[in-house]
Amino acid sequence: MEWNLVFLLNSILLGVGLAMDAFSVSIANALTESQMKKKRMCFIAGVYAFFQFAMPMIGWICVHTILEYFNKFQTFIPWIGLVLLFYIGGKMIFETFHKCKKGLSEDSECHCKTGLTFSILMIHGIATSIDALSVGFTIADYGLVMALAASLIIAIVTFAICITGLVIGKKAGSHLSSKATILGGIILIGIGIEIFVKGVFL
Repeated sequence: MEWNLVFLLNSILLGVGLAMDAFSVSIANALTESQMKKKRMCFIAGVYAFFQFAMPMIGWICVHTILEYFNKFQTFIPWIGLVLLFYIGGKMIFETFHKCKKGLSEDSECHCKTGLTFSILMIHGIATSIDALSVGFTIADYGLVMALAASLIIAIVTFAICITGLVIGKKAGSHLSSKATILGGIILIGIGIEIFVKGVFL
């Protein structure tokens, strides 16, 4: 592969494809934080961008070093994504129903918050980017510098797409009120199932 427009376009399109799960999770993240500050939005998008940069590079390194073991590990990637996102999404829904105050009417607003902690954000980052390990095969014929450049482009695209998702989630969350957390949990579970189905059956 040479340094040309085709390389740039391929990297951008790869970034768009890989960022779709992170985009959906970003919406879920922001649903419960309608007052999310710009600094926090940039941090969350930056975490997803970092993982989308790191995973292709880890895959590239594995292809050039421990290919046999990497091939075996790929079998577990869909399962890992499913378990992580199903756990976090299920936890959000469970906490919404069990931690909110009892006796509220259906129209009352529940202020129960699950909170997007740093550890949960890390799990989201891993779960939404782990399938990007397979990109190591896609960029296997790249040199180190070119692989780094492609991964960086993927990260930049991911950052921009996740910021968009966070903005959408903020606006939607301000209207959905207490139902936002439940919707966020459902989105995460749905993404986990999508990753699993795509990795196992497609």
